Amino acid sequence: MKPLFQNNNVTAVCPDCGHPTTFERAVDGKELGVIIIPLGPQGVPRRLYRLFRCSVCGRGGLANLLDRQGSESTATLESFYPSATTPAKLPVGVPNELVAETREAELCASVGAWRAAAALLRSTLEKTLKANGYRKTTDPKLRDLYQLIEAAAADGILTETRRKKAQEDVRALGNDILHDEWREVVQEEFEVAHHYVQRILEDFYDDRPTVEATLKAKGRL
Repeated sequence: MKPLFQNNNVTAVCPDCGHPTTFERAVDGKELGVIIIPLGPQGVPRRLYRLFRCSVCGRGGLANLLDRQGSESTATLESFYPSATTPAKLPVGVPNELVAETREAELCASVGAWRAAAALLRSTLEKTLKANGYRKTTDPKLRDLYQLIEAAAADGILTETRRKKAQEDVRALGNDILHDEWREVVQEEFEVAHHYVQRILEDFYDDRPTVEATLKAKGRL
């Protein structure tokens, strides 16, 4: 979620709490502090760097606010630190290297590095499929990620919806970043890819005994 400034507080995902929370500007009625930089001859517009504190765990935060009207309550939140992406809830059995790859994608997203984050999600998807036997050594027809996804769908591991989303919103987006001309990747594109990589990890690891039986029957493992 994007940090939101309202009622003079900030709602954002706290990296320490791992979920959205309120960052408050005052503790026991005392404001934590602010630096004001006038940008106009009469002091308006002005930029404010204001301190906040997570109401749950106490972690500090810093908001960059642009006040165009001389009233902080109507200021625009231009950035907030710390920023974070809500971590995907992954099944217990997901291998450590796939968890680490997913978390690194989320770390990139937390600083707005959407291209790097999306590329890592593509990498997570490919590594997940290869870890489950979708590779050249088990099937010489599996030459690229497109074919790996199609094979997992043909085996019944991925639903048709999941296959389509993996192809269009994870693989194709990652390919745009890795192989095509530079283009901007926006937060919404990352969030869709993030959602479906989480779902695909659930497909493979939520009910692991059943999945392993299917993979063995198909000669993947």
